[in-house]
Amino acid sequence: MESINKEELVAILKEVINESVESHPLSDEEVEWVRLAIQEQVRRAKFRQAVIDKTLIGLMSAALLWLGSRIVDIVMAHWK
Repeated sequence: MESINKEELVAILKEVINESVESHPLSDEEVEWVRLAIQEQVRRAKFRQAVIDKTLIGLMSAALLWLGSRIVDIVMAHWK
């Protein structure tokens, strides 16, 4: 069996994929569906990132409030 280098393999794969796409092109409706599906995935990813960001901000705020209450408790105990 003859060994194939990476460039030859990429060229062969591109040729096969191009032939496959040419013989089975997507209809306009299918292209629109794929475009909308990609947009939906982008929207979902942005939403997930927003949820993560807001959760992190909430946790950090809660930690700061807790720390502040502990400092107030220590100061109040010290001044009694």
